[in-house]
Amino acid sequence: MNFPPDFISSVRPLLGSETELFLSALSGDASVSLRLNPSKAVRNPMESVFPSKRVPWSQWGLYLEERPAFTFDPLFHAGYYYVQEASSMFVEHVVRELVTEPAVCLDLCAAPGGKSVSLLSALPEGSLLVGNELVRQRAHVLSETISKLGYANVLVTNNMAKDFSAFPHLFDLVLVDAPCSGEGMFRKDEIAVEEWSMQNVEMCAVRQRDILNDIWPALKPGGLLIFSTCTYNTLENEENAFWIARELGAEFVSVTTDKGWGVSSSLDKRVKGYRFFPHKTQGEGLFVTILRKAEAGAEDATVGGQRVRSKNKKKPLPFMKDRSAYANLLLHPDSFIFMEDGNRIFALPVEYSEVIVTLNERLKTVSMGIELGEKKGKDFIPSHMLAMSRELNLSAYPIYEVVYEEAVSYLRRESIILVDAPKGYLILTYKGEPLGFVKNIGNRANNLYPNEWRIRSGHLPEKKAEIFTP
Repeated sequence: MNFPPDFISSVRPLLGSETELFLSALSGDASVSLRLNPSKAVRNPMESVFPSKRVPWSQWGLYLEERPAFTFDPLFHAGYYYVQEASSMFVEHVVRELVTEPAVCLDLCAAPGGKSVSLLSALPEGSLLVGNELVRQRAHVLSETISKLGYANVLVTNNMAKDFSAFPHLFDLVLVDAPCSGEGMFRKDEIAVEEWSMQNVEMCAVRQRDILNDIWPALKPGGLLIFSTCTYNTLENEENAFWIARELGAEFVSVTTDKGWGVSSSLDKRVKGYRFFPHKTQGEGLFVTILRKAEAGAEDATVGGQRVRSKNKKKPLPFMKDRSAYANLLLHPDSFIFMEDGNRIFALPVEYSEVIVTLNERLKTVSMGIELGEKKGKDFIPSHMLAMSRELNLSAYPIYEVVYEEAVSYLRRESIILVDAPKGYLILTYKGEPLGFVKNIGNRANNLYPNEWRIRSGHLPEKKAEIFTP
């Protein structure tokens, strides 16, 4: 790989005698890793048929020896696992160690969703995650990722960082995986190499400070900020971390690490941080630092995150009084409040229903809670999000198990014929995992898989792309 000369010059002072080892590793092949989805892996335990080993800083991360055609594995589309770079799973370790009580969490720059997935697997039960992405198209990718994983305690938004200043002190935890110059992705993304320049590094560092400054009011006093980048230079990493501590009023927080992980410490003694270099750890480049916001003064002591209320207090909350038609769709209906928005029906976690409604009113919402389905005349069309939800009551609809070829055909959104299946709405499953809904009309079944999520490739790999088996 031909690295920009200025990049090589910038890393030599940081790594010294290790520079050549680093550059050699950065020119090699990237490792392949994935994250099991805890809720679905527990519900439907399966064993890996590929040789694999655990990612040491993650409870759910696995390394694979080769990269299969994930696109053609139905269980990937069913949310049984998520393909995630191993270093980024370190966020899970941070949250698992530092967050021990239910928390309101914001993943500010969240698409495509890997770190949101890490947060959801580590946050204590009873937490709420707001996953946000500024770019509209990427926000929909984020929503797709989270929907497939099946969590209900999530709101996906499409906003700028400064929009959250309308909710002062709402969040116990904010993750800013900041847009950066992308040096840590060089061996996975040739475009990142081509676009790199010192000017871009400097522009990214300034942009990161703007984002951090804009989001700071939304973090509770005493709350935690996780700041991360996938780059190596100190300008975007240690210098910005020190700027947060000095200018915004925060102190660094440490987490435990094992020497065998190969995680390096900060390159600035003033900063507590964690670095992942490809010649030391099995993963891509990453910098992580954790800071705790200074405690509130007396004038701020009464501001509480979950006390956020609707802007228009006189406006009634849009919750359904009669939910009898939809309660049987969920395993634990009493844990949810049902809401009607237009013709669509949603289930929102009871403890955060008012917070979600208020955020929905004042932010650009992409998805929230569990979308149960849509009313169309006398018909109720179940949502794909319901099929993916870990709260889905599998006895609510007839189940039809499909074989591999049928599953791929369904995921291409082709019409399929279901032999001896009852008419009406059915849940298609593959190896016991729901893939989505169809409406069987007898001679064929109408495919209800989301069109924008479909597999667009028309070929099938020579080898079945199956990683797990019962």
